[in-house]
Amino acid sequence: MAAITGDGEAAEFAPGAGWLVDHLSFINQCGYEICDSYACPDSVTLDTSVTSTGDCHTASTIAAASSSRDGLISGPGDAIETEGKPAKTRYVFREEFFDIFKPHIAAAPDKQLWQECPEVSLTEAKANSNREEHQEGAKSDVGDSVASARKKRKRKCAFNQGEQDALEYHSKVRKLIWEGTLHLVQEGLKSGFLHRATAELSCRRNVVPGHIGCGLAELCEMAKQFPAVNESDQQAVHVLDDETSIPEQDLLSCVAENSSNCAKIVVLMGQKYLVPPKSSFLLSDISCLQPLLNYKKKYDVIVIDPPWENKSVKRSNRYSYLSSWQIKQIPVPALAAPNCLVVTWVTNRQKHLRFVKHELYPYWSVKTLAEWHWVKVTRTGEFVLPLDSLHKKPYEVLVLGRVQGGEKEALRKSEDVLPIPEHKLIVSVPCSLHSHKPPLTAVLAEFIKPDVECLELFARNLQPGWTSWGNEVLKFQHIDYFTLLQKEN
Repeated sequence: MAAITGDGEAAEFAPGAGWLVDHLSFINQCGYEICDSYACPDSVTLDTSVTSTGDCHTASTIAAASSSRDGLISGPGDAIETEGKPAKTRYVFREEFFDIFKPHIAAAPDKQLWQECPEVSLTEAKANSNREEHQEGAKSDVGDSVASARKKRKRKCAFNQGEQDALEYHSKVRKLIWEGTLHLVQEGLKSGFLHRATAELSCRRNVVPGHIGCGLAELCEMAKQFPAVNESDQQAVHVLDDETSIPEQDLLSCVAENSSNCAKIVVLMGQKYLVPPKSSFLLSDISCLQPLLNYKKKYDVIVIDPPWENKSVKRSNRYSYLSSWQIKQIPVPALAAPNCLVVTWVTNRQKHLRFVKHELYPYWSVKTLAEWHWVKVTRTGEFVLPLDSLHKKPYEVLVLGRVQGGEKEALRKSEDVLPIPEHKLIVSVPCSLHSHKPPLTAVLAEFIKPDVECLELFARNLQPGWTSWGNEVLKFQHIDYFTLLQKEN
């Protein structure tokens, strides 16, 4: 049941400083329970209490049931009554999306996490790259024609400037990531959250989820063709009732809010989405942010996951991306409360990291305070990719900063919370659904005051207590990603 573990003491680039996060348990304790007028819980709480366990701290969460032992499994959307009593249904996120048992690319035997952290020279980095391309080629060549296999890009002898910058950055952080991850994985094995590799587990395959076509981004694009709404007549908030079918124009023109203590179901273009308690969202693209400003809230925490431009996104056409100039236009200063904590997810391209620290944050009057890393591991505690991979790393970067406001206000607020450590690790088993980031609610708890207003920009899912915005903000709330459990009152 241990969902988050860490070593407590945070020091600059100290190995082992961070948390092991159980993403699945967090989702399942968000309160996805459809209540009726007779039975509704008084509140939904996320238990992030910290208890000392030797030199580690454990922040426990209440893990929701995710197997048939806790109830009868039924199809999503079915409502069942028992002996004349009103049924109370509860949804849980499908566990198989976190069944990552094997690395996507296996590391060399001497580069396994359990080995002592080795030093890596430029020559070795190049060799790692060639080995990695060979493994990727072997996978993709299955079923490919010989002609397509020959078209695969070959490694040039020299590294380009971007690769050299990435190698230099990686050389600075690799040891703290290696040693910190090893420490947290060992704690995960002790607690039973992670499992030592066995012959049975090594035979299991990672789940590759099928595509669930929601069409949310396309809907936001279509919304630009809707007739303009007079701002004086525009509704600022749409409060969700029980299962609600919302006209698309209404949903896209104001913030939708579930202020109740129960989950709600929203029907949009014939598709059902689960909305957790005490949450609000705006479904729109970057050209239609005014309803969020009309919501008239100032946020103490703003988490941003921009759709960064990169070559693979251009090739795959998986989602639209924004230029650096477009990202700068996001009205963070208008949304942020004094001393607001701003957290931005950044890919491993040094170009983007430099942009956030030296251009974007200064433009928003945000002072950079820290760089944290999200490290992705399998259920057996291995890196999902070789740590020294040139193409993809098993980690991503979070840049944390605070909005610079009045000195007196900033001083008063800084006395109420702990200072942001310069480096922390967030280690978790990643969701197999693309870009489903781990929750930051619990890991940020000790650095912010309780009951603050929180906002996520470019969100793809919802959280209790948060406002979320994005053109795919309901993507991972689609009911097909959940399993329905049925319980009697």
